Amino acid sequence: MNNSLEKEYLEHKVFEQLKEYSMFYESLSFSIMNWITTGTSSLINIDTYMYSSMKGTLESISDILYKGRINDSYSLLRKFYDLVVINIYTNLYLDENIGIDNFINNKINNWVKGKEKIPNFGIMSEYIIKNEKVKKITRLIYEDGNFKGSDFEGLRKRCNDHTHYLYYHNILSNDNEIHSNNRILTLDEFSNDLKDIFILHFSYLFYIKENYMMSSDYLDYLDCGLEPEDDSQYWVAPFIQNIFDKVIKTNRPDISKIILENISMKLE
Repeated sequence: MNNSLEKEYLEHKVFEQLKEYSMFYESLSFSIMNWITTGTSSLINIDTYMYSSMKGTLESISDILYKGRINDSYSLLRKFYDLVVINIYTNLYLDENIGIDNFINNKINNWVKGKEKIPNFGIMSEYIIKNEKVKKITRLIYEDGNFKGSDFEGLRKRCNDHTHYLYYHNILSNDNEIHSNNRILTLDEFSNDLKDIFILHFSYLFYIKENYMMSSDYLDYLDCGLEPEDDSQYWVAPFIQNIFDKVIKTNRPDISKIILENISMKLE
């Protein structure tokens, strides 16, 4: 560990965020594994590996940030952002475009099988933003509060600036030997960008796939040969309720209200 990294940096809240989000995606990956991805020929839910990949990326970000490499971390944040958009897009596209003549949606299934590329970031983002099914979420994320479209454009720009070294200070932010008064400010900005991407993902995902919230209790009853309790299929997994309380409700009560008003699951 380099001594030029001050205590304030090493104890920054971003490290706890990364740990918390990483554990969330690990739990989510496991809990949704048995939900078949309708519209593909995959035997395992394709989101399972998306979420385990997100977990890995967040762990990599933490390791690199801990060494003071903020520039490299922004490149990985861009990767995390890309996968979030891919995950929202594929779930929304499958939800609305299940094959009519056959059960398989060739566009997404071919991507899963490595026969076709996923559309670029701009096309996927436009599809999500213009989609009627999620317009209530979109209105809040891209028009109101802290999530105006210009802010997400700024986030994407910051990721690209760091990835492609478009400014000299992007290079400096990767040198942990340099003492910089701006290092903590840059880390604050990184922390906010990370939080925004996570809230974006949670908001869309569980609005589209509320069944992903389901706790294991219902299936546990069946596995034990017992009659499930009434409405236990609507119970929410504790790790989802916890992150909803801590991150979504606290930072975006307007979004939490819309989610609660439009789902059947017993999220509180």
